[in-house]
Amino acid sequence: MWFADRNDASSALIQSPFPFLTIQCRQVMNHREPYPEGYIAGILSEVKTIALVGASPDPARPSHGVLRVLKEQGYHMIPVNPRQTGEQILGLTVVASLADIEQPVDMVDVFRVSSALPGIAREAIDIGARVLWGQIGVFSEEAASMAEAAGLKVVMDRCPKIELFR
Repeated sequence: MWFADRNDASSALIQSPFPFLTIQCRQVMNHREPYPEGYIAGILSEVKTIALVGASPDPARPSHGVLRVLKEQGYHMIPVNPRQTGEQILGLTVVASLADIEQPVDMVDVFRVSSALPGIAREAIDIGARVLWGQIGVFSEEAASMAEAAGLKVVMDRCPKIELFR
């Protein structure tokens, strides 16, 4: 028999015939399929602080535009780029890595190659982020599995700037 865990809609508890044994199972999403109705909108309404990995000071780069729009929409944005450490992008101080952020982070938005995503997922888990978001073209089954196993919500191959206005 399955019982929904009150703390997390993506997990369930299995009642065992043995009173000393409880098994918790976590639902794993297929990130190549459409997300459930309300999943993405729910994430975007819940998060407040977003670390944007791969932030660029170049206004022509997509990461710059996403950083600008999310900031304008009221999100607390933290640009992450080791080549821009200490510099300002849109008035925000750039940090070198997720580990250098000195406040809680709700979501990690990733503008990096897909092969970098598993390492970034580990960092997101280590800092206690609640969401791992891979931008359009950024996808890793390994990163998704790792993040979901640690309790993070995951979105792959989507842009929060686009999703915000759907």
